[in-house]
Amino acid sequence: MMPHSAPSHETLRAGLHGIRGLLLDLDGVLILRGAPLAGAAEAIRELDRRGFPFIVVTNTSLYSRTKLAAWAASQGMSIPAERFQTALSASAAVVNERYAGRRVYVIASDDARSEFNGCAAEVLDAAGAEAAERSGAPVAAVVLGDSPDQLTKPNLDRAFRLVRNGADLIGMHRNPWWLTPEGATLDAGTFLVGLEWATKRRALLVGKPAPAFFRAAILQLASEAAARGEPALLRRDLAMVGDDVGTDIAGGRRAGLRTVFVRTGKHGDAELAAAARGRRPVAPDVIAASIAEVVDALT
Repeated sequence: MMPHSAPSHETLRAGLHGIRGLLLDLDGVLILRGAPLAGAAEAIRELDRRGFPFIVVTNTSLYSRTKLAAWAASQGMSIPAERFQTALSASAAVVNERYAGRRVYVIASDDARSEFNGCAAEVLDAAGAEAAERSGAPVAAVVLGDSPDQLTKPNLDRAFRLVRNGADLIGMHRNPWWLTPEGATLDAGTFLVGLEWATKRRALLVGKPAPAFFRAAILQLASEAAARGEPALLRRDLAMVGDDVGTDIAGGRRAGLRTVFVRTGKHGDAELAAAARGRRPVAPDVIAASIAEVVDALT
């Protein structure tokens, strides 16, 4: 199927046959420019009505899962905090596991930093990182998230120096841009790549398309299926629904998932065509107009 072709409902239904769970991107699938997409709330309600398993897997690093859940509820989408897996929450898990008892500088909003509450590491804000740098106290890692207020030149300079002095560099994600109410806007990935280039250090990437990020969502859905007494959940029983050809479609395919591209986000025919003719060609299993069409086609 050519990237620009519009599949019939039957084609979409056939491509989704046997799917037992969904991984849903947030931006471009459920919301766009900070507002719900048409039909998204109804699609979530229909999944709930059917008891159809899903997890929202998103590279969002600006807000905590608690705040995302509260906002979703205000927009008519009942998605509990535990139904969100974010690049932020995954980064907090990595810090807790790898840096217990050590200092970690987290560049993120105040709300985002709440995901690190109870973490076994000592999580530093800008003031804490500055004090550690002045005293010569070791900082084990720098974690870069998204925050308009925190991605400042002084904070990035401090991160640069800490990484040069031996701190690990961790990127919540590598997204270069996203769509906000103001239009296309630089995302944290742009600053992460700049730090990598300046420090000559490759960052540990936590969010999509990192295999570990997908694996965590797969394991959660598989565990839930087992708890319900269902047959073992295979990766091909799951579909990644997204609008980003790289993080969602290529990442989902590498994770062994079926992939569904929706036309409601930042990527369109040009990006699909470029991916299809790339050095490592990538194409979604099926294309849908929206999440509403995907849910309607589930058998």
